[in-house]
Amino acid sequence: MDKLAIIGGRPLYGIVPISGAKNSALKLMAASLLTDEEIVLENAPRLADVDMLMRLLDQHGAQSSFDGATLRLRAKDIKSTEAPYDLVRKMRASFNVLGPLLAREGKAKVSLPGGCAIGARPVDLHLQALAAMGAKIDLDEGYVIAEAPDGLHGADISFPFVSVGATEHAMLAAARAKGETHISNAACEPEIADLAECLNAMGAKVSGAGTSAIHVVGADRLSGVTHRVLPDRIETGAYAMAVGTTGGELTLANTDVELLGAALPILEKAGLSFAATDDGVKVKKERDRCLAVDIETKPYPGIATDLQAMFMAMMTTADGVSRVKETIFENRFMHAPELSRMGAKISVDGQTATVTGVERLKGAPVMATDLRASMSLVIAALGAEGQTMVNRVYHLDRGFERLEEKLAECGALIERVSE
Repeated sequence: MDKLAIIGGRPLYGIVPISGAKNSALKLMAASLLTDEEIVLENAPRLADVDMLMRLLDQHGAQSSFDGATLRLRAKDIKSTEAPYDLVRKMRASFNVLGPLLAREGKAKVSLPGGCAIGARPVDLHLQALAAMGAKIDLDEGYVIAEAPDGLHGADISFPFVSVGATEHAMLAAARAKGETHISNAACEPEIADLAECLNAMGAKVSGAGTSAIHVVGADRLSGVTHRVLPDRIETGAYAMAVGTTGGELTLANTDVELLGAALPILEKAGLSFAATDDGVKVKKERDRCLAVDIETKPYPGIATDLQAMFMAMMTTADGVSRVKETIFENRFMHAPELSRMGAKISVDGQTATVTGVERLKGAPVMATDLRASMSLVIAALGAEGQTMVNRVYHLDRGFERLEEKLAECGALIERVSE
């Protein structure tokens, strides 16, 4: 199993090309099952999660190819409507093939999903949305068995709480449902608007994406499309917080810092400056040590839960005491004990972590527990004294494209070590 060996204490200088958003690309890939024509995704990230979903789409009959950052997918014929446990268990987003298969073929058998161990994340809302659109759904030995022999129909769907995955899943299914679908209390993330843009180009009529009320008029047939995946806001925030930990100055290319939502003014308050460039944004640390700032994760445009672990890493060496409240997922402070191994002072009480900044962390062997926690350990290691060995690098490969290469090109001493 690979590890990352990192010797910290070096500021970062250079240009980091930000990849396409993983959280958008995966749902756009699922949309390829809605049509028999080719879907071309430009600016697609080369990630383990993308490779895994390509394998699952192949299982359903899609042909796929990667050329640089261009991903081509075509599901001309659906040869199987079953998504097996061995593939779905490894990545939660793969569950989103259920709606497109059901909408196109009238039936689907999909394993209940797996993914990072950051909380229960049930799929009840996904299934309730599909049932409202006319699907008959049964659960049998860990599989969702769904049928809609007469096709899906439009429906009024009101989510009891905001769910990004359920919103996207409902949109995917509604794009080929008969009639109109109204989704209320919808998620507002930029990835939702990106999916809507793609579905509209394919022939559906989606309005309201980016607000809490989305309206979808389905189409009997959807066409192929060429669509550019929006920049990854989580990767954008991660490299910005790396600068906040190490010092230096990075130009984050091919991104829009406004995608960070409420996290942007928080990072500025902590001591980072952002200046627009022709193709991205320049990030600089304006203080010797960042200022401690409190945060609370919330649905977009609030501070993303996916940035929480990385923000905590930056706060471990900030000046003062910060409080980090996690409101989206339970069990998402598993990185705190690992940061403490490096000398961080963190106390956790329920869904709130209190971080007392220290002058400098010290390198230590640490173990990643999930994708975003992995990046928090890398950020901490970049600013720490001495060497840190980050175990379970496979988590990072799921969501950060060419991580060690990008960091090494900006002056970091980082190397992948194979056992």
